[in-house]
Amino acid sequence: MKTNITLIGMPGAGKSTIGIILAKDLAYGFLDTDVLIQISHQKTLQEIVDESGYMALREIEEAELLKVNLKRHIIATGGSAIYSEAAMMHLAEESVIVFLDLDLEQIRERIHNFDTRGIARSENQTIEDLFAERVKLYKKYADVTIDCRELDQDSLALEIIKKTEALL
Repeated sequence: MKTNITLIGMPGAGKSTIGIILAKDLAYGFLDTDVLIQISHQKTLQEIVDESGYMALREIEEAELLKVNLKRHIIATGGSAIYSEAAMMHLAEESVIVFLDLDLEQIRERIHNFDTRGIARSENQTIEDLFAERVKLYKKYADVTIDCRELDQDSLALEIIKKTEALL
C-alpha cells in the first residue's frame, strides 16, 4: 500500500504550494526536495548550477531522492526529478505520483526568474524547449494527471485528494 503523494511538474506548477495545502488537509508530513538539496549543500539551486553545471544539480537531486524513505508525506519534487528513472521508480514504490499539468503560457506567467531560478537545464535551452522535453516524462511517470488550468489552490488540493484516495 502506498502512503505518500509525490508531486511532479514544471517549475512554477505549484508543487510546493499545493504540497503544503495537501499536507495540512491530510495531516501528512511535507518534504520539498529543492529545499532539502539547498539545506544539505548549503547553497541555492542556482549556485549549484553556476558552480558545477546543471548535470551536477540533476545528480545531486537523484542522490537526495534515492535517500527518501518516508510514510504519509507529501513530496514536492524539483521539476527535473523525472530525468532520473531510478529516483522516480524509488518514489513510486511508496508514492502515488501526481503530475500537476499546466500549459506553457501559464508556466511563463508564473516564472519571472527563469534564468536565475536554479532550473536544471542546458545553457541555451529555452522554457519552450524545456517544456516540450519534460511534459513527456511527467506523463510517463504519473499515476494521476491533474489539469490545473482552471483550478484555484483549494480546488486543486481537493481534486488531488479525490483522484488519489483509492490509490493510497
